[in-house]
Formats: sequence, C-alpha cells, structure tokens
Amino acid sequence: MDFVQLSREALAETLLAAGPGRDTLCEGWRTQELAAHLYLREHRPGAAAGIALPPLAERTERRTRELAATASTRTDFATLVDRFRREPSLLSPRRLPQLAARVNLLEYFVHTEDVRRAVDEWAPRILDADYEAALWERLVAFAGLAYRSAGVGVVLVDPEGYRHVARRAADSVAVVGAPGELLMHASGRRANALVTVEGSPEAVAALRG
Repeated sequence: MDFVQLSREALAETLLAAGPGRDTLCEGWRTQELAAHLYLREHRPGAAAGIALPPLAERTERRTRELAATASTRTDFATLVDRFRREPSLLSPRRLPQLAARVNLLEYFVHTEDVRRAVDEWAPRILDADYEAALWERLVAFAGLAYRSAGVGVVLVDPEGYRHVARRAADSVAVVGAPGELLMHASGRRANALVTVEGSPEAVAALRG
C-alpha cells in the first residue's frame, strides 16, 4: 500500500477542511503558510533550499510568506493546496519511491496533525496497523537525530510491542505511546503528543528541559 500517497491525500484534505487563516502547531505559520511550505518543498526546490541550508533560510521564509499571501481566500487557498497535491514532476528525485518514503511519510503525517491538533478539542486518528508499522520504521530512522540533545537516554516504547533505544545514557526515560504519538513527541510537538514519560523524577525533568 502506498502510504506516502495516502498521507499526501489526508494532508491535503485536512488543509482544505480547515481553510486559510487557521492556526497550526508550526510556530508563526497559519494554514496558508504551511500549504506554501509544502508546495515549495516539492515543486520549487530552489525556492525551498533554506529548509536544509541555513544561509538561505531567510529567503525561503520570505518566499513562503509571499506565496501564502496569495492564498488568503478559500478559492485561492484551495488552488494552492491542489498545486501541492499534484505529485512532483517525473524528473524530481522526490518521485523515487524509496526517497519519498524516507522524506515524505513523516512530513505528511506530522503536518496533518499540526493542523488537526491546533484546536481546543481534537482526538487522535485511528490508524491502520500497517500504517502504524510504516510510521514506526520512519521513527526509528529519525529518533537518533530527534533526541541527540536530550539530557538523558530515551527509549521509545509502543505498548503493542515495538521498542527502540533512541539515545543511550546512564539515566534513561521511556516514552510510551502509539507510533504516531511518538512521532509527534520526537518532532517537537510534545505538548500535543499523547504519550507518557516514565523514569526517575530527575530523568523526566531533564527530558522536559
């Protein structure tokens, strides 16, 4: 099953349902800035180079906000989302299945939740077991980077049986939750992730900073 494409569709539909001008969990971005980011990232890699290259970050942010400003009405916003929704050209490296799974699955899932969870009342989605397994695979690849600066060791635990040591240290915590919730925690959305953190009070406090 193509979970990348399914996740792209879910993200596009979530953006359209929310409409322009709505808050997201991405600090400083409303839904139209998020849609602009997604479009530039896949279809205008030159304009989005600042995502990976800090010296170009200001230019990329400016281009993102310029594009977002053209999508303040529902009609224009829907047009921008539809432009994102189209797959990159056949010449784009993001069309390669292995690369798409590596860079897009996590991105699409987290940004879908960035929109869904930026409201007072929300509930987690019920995810297919195979989809959760795919999310776990991406989490394992990402976790070392995500927790590299944690002050303690971090063990990610899914109650259904998965377990991964993200960072080793003398004192550790266990972060327990479903794969999607662990992804939200690992990607910095800790206040909006349905997880429990287990360990000594000192270790838990160290993780929370």
